[in-house]
Amino acid sequence: MNIKTVTIIGANGTMGCNISGIFASFGNAKVYMVCRNMESAEKAQIKATMSVKAEAIGKNLIPKTYDDLEECIGASDLVFESVREDIDIKKSVYEKIAKYIQPHTVIGTGTSGLSINDLSEYFDENIRQHFMGIHMFNPPYNMTLCEVTPSDYTNTDYLNEVKMYLKSVLHRNVVEVKDEPAFMGNRIGFQFINEALQYAELYKDNGGIDYIDSIIGPFTGRSMAPLVTSDFVGLDVHKAIVDNIYKNTNDYAHETFVMPEFAIELIAANKLGRKTGAGLYQTILNTDGSKSINVYDIVTKTYRAKEKYVFPFVKQMIKELKVGNYASAFNKLNNNHSTEATICIQFLIKYVIYGIVTTKSIGENIHSADDVMATGFNWVPPLAVIDAFGGLEAFRQIAIEKSSKEFLSFIDMNEILKDLPKSKYDYRSFFKAK
Repeated sequence: MNIKTVTIIGANGTMGCNISGIFASFGNAKVYMVCRNMESAEKAQIKATMSVKAEAIGKNLIPKTYDDLEECIGASDLVFESVREDIDIKKSVYEKIAKYIQPHTVIGTGTSGLSINDLSEYFDENIRQHFMGIHMFNPPYNMTLCEVTPSDYTNTDYLNEVKMYLKSVLHRNVVEVKDEPAFMGNRIGFQFINEALQYAELYKDNGGIDYIDSIIGPFTGRSMAPLVTSDFVGLDVHKAIVDNIYKNTNDYAHETFVMPEFAIELIAANKLGRKTGAGLYQTILNTDGSKSINVYDIVTKTYRAKEKYVFPFVKQMIKELKVGNYASAFNKLNNNHSTEATICIQFLIKYVIYGIVTTKSIGENIHSADDVMATGFNWVPPLAVIDAFGGLEAFRQIAIEKSSKEFLSFIDMNEILKDLPKSKYDYRSFFKAK
């Protein structure tokens, strides 16, 4: 597939802007950056250039407005919709662009979880066959995952050509996923994040948000603690993802997608996270130019200084990870019986189980969950966690011993863990000694 010209609709949004940079740099494509007004488009052009650290691509990025849709779409090989996650807004955009789409044009949506089937039905039948989900992760320059989701109408030849283009030209790690709520990466990732948020409320008297993040930090195989991740994404986006999953699925983890009331109150107060300056955390710029991090206290409903918790199992794990003693680090975790160590190991077990269950129902193969979590979240992949605990049999014994009776009543542990392969990923690169 030879894609020389691309139109990005909603190019002033974070993802639309960053994805424009990906097409212009890796794909060397002419990219029309369509925004509501020219001022927004020109600002987006500058940001897109900066996002891929390549000033030379500026000539490939062309600011445009909705008044230019006929010109842009008529000349494009691919049209990428990246407007807000609102079905009515997307429908309105599709009505505007449909009449200009050429017979050869690919139409992609960057939706992070809306139904591809439902969205495709806003187009005529001749257009639907070229429509698919092309979901990249933020920031796409660093996170190479691209979930590709066909609808029931998508032409298989077009789908395969687009996948090959994304792999070979844009250098994406492409995973085809079924048209399920939140697809795969966000389904697994936000199950973990939202349950961590529920635990913050459950353990609010112990510290709440920063307490839980200290228990499930970088030493557990993720570049960013789960609730810091929620703040980075935005609590409003977090809520949209988990609400969609809760409404449209009914698996054993269903209740872990209910957002706690305190987080809903923060959203109502427009405390959405990093983009509004305060959410679960708050960054304070001091008079000397330094920054301080505060955290929302669920009990007092005010912000306080972030605590530096000292948990013996964490200190022991980090000490072992620093010198590459991974087996010893996990023995320290497994043999510690504190409340915090129990929470930590149970979260890792549940992450593995949910990842495997989800990849079996949504992914291309058993390795799909590993691919999406490694290259979309920069988290240690589920199968790699099993390897870190000493292999399948060792993990099975630990999972049965350490899981709560309630959790074990929901699942068939032996069946889920049956005949699993080793991960394609080296777990050692994900566990950070900090």
